[in-house]
This record gives sequence, structure tokens and C-alpha cells, in this order.
Amino acid sequence: MEEAATAGQLAGPPLVVLENVSKRYRRGQEVVAALTAVSLQLQRGEMVAVTGPSGCGKSTTLNLIAGVDRPDAGRVRVADIDVSEADEASLVRLRRHLVGVVFQAFHLVPHLTVEENVALPLALAGRHDAARVDALLQRVGLAHRRRHYPGELSGGEQQRTAIARALAHRPPVVLADEPTGNLDSRTGAEILRLLDEMRREAGTALLLVTHDDTVATMADRVIRLRDGQVEAVL
Repeated sequence: MEEAATAGQLAGPPLVVLENVSKRYRRGQEVVAALTAVSLQLQRGEMVAVTGPSGCGKSTTLNLIAGVDRPDAGRVRVADIDVSEADEASLVRLRRHLVGVVFQAFHLVPHLTVEENVALPLALAGRHDAARVDALLQRVGLAHRRRHYPGELSGGEQQRTAIARALAHRPPVVLADEPTGNLDSRTGAEILRLLDEMRREAGTALLLVTHDDTVATMADRVIRLRDGQVEAVL
């Protein structure tokens, strides 16, 4: 087992802890080891990039932190929730209050406007905060597009909408899965800059899965996975 944490890098207890985590999937008659004995930590305000070839366990790591999946062995903790043993009510609280997700394919709701997409996490949490939505739209430069639908936006505008949506409920942890993967290099650089700025402003812990070397150079730490294990921490 390799430990992918930098002890004491930032003050306070880590927001995310993976401890000796293993995850396997069945593919037909074959059992695939997605992660094997992986440990890592993510501190408040820290930006960490997870890199590695396709199939190395990057997306599995995000799914475990987001509570979409559970480990077969080891522990996953986000803030005060032990995802490994959490009941459904705790997982709902995790998704609605503690974690925001930015997807490579955006995953905006096509029949909702930009404004409605950004407000969606608040609505799911039973909150209405028009001022928060407006501030986020201003911050990502989309106030003038608030009543447009996703199909009317460019790729960069869709990803900026997705970022605003991920941050709407002020989650302490944001997960970004290949956030520049569907964008040209210039737009991708703008999205990275925006994510980094908003992470610093809010003190959010940001974990990015990426193949993009530019992302890795911006991160406080880089965790390189290979064959489901931590190969290096840079």
C-alpha cells in the first residue's frame, strides 16, 4: 500500500480520506480489480489531480467519494460520513450538501434553462437562493445566458454552467471528472482557471481526474494511478 497524502500540508483534518481501499467489478466471468489498497487524503482548499491511463481506477475513485459506489475493502470518509457503511439518508446528505460534481459530458438537464440548472442542487436540498444563483452566473460570465437552454450554449458555456451548478450548494468538496476533456485547448484553459479561482475563493477541496498535463501542473499534488494502485505522488 502507498499513502497518497502530504501530512499537515494544510491546517485542520482532511475532508476526504481513502484508507486502504479496494474495489472489484465483475465483467462477465472475469473479476477486474479497479482499485487495490489505495490510500489518499484531500485537505480543505487543496487542489489534487488524479492522473493515469484509461482503466487505472480514476473514475472509480470519484464514484467512491461521491457515494455512487462502495469499496469492497477499506474505508472512504467524506467530512463526518463514512461512505463505506453509510445508510441511504447519509448518502443523500453527502450528495446534497457535501459534494459537488463537474462531469466531462456536462450532464445538464436539457429542458431546464441555465438558471434552472444552476439552481437544481439547491432545489434538491429544499433551498431557494436566487441571490446565490445570480452571483454564480455573474461569476462564470453567464448572466446574459440565464434563460437559454443547454442546447443553445457552446461547450465552454455548458461547462461553466456545470461548474456553477456544482458549487451552488456550497459543497466543501468538488469532484471534476475530465473537466476539459470535451473542450478545445483555449476553452479548457479558461475552464481550469475558473475552477482554480473559485476553489481558492471558497476554500473548496478540489479533486480532478484528468489526462491533461496542464491540469496537473496547476495542482498542489498529483496522484498517479496505474493498474488500480498508487504509482507515484508528485
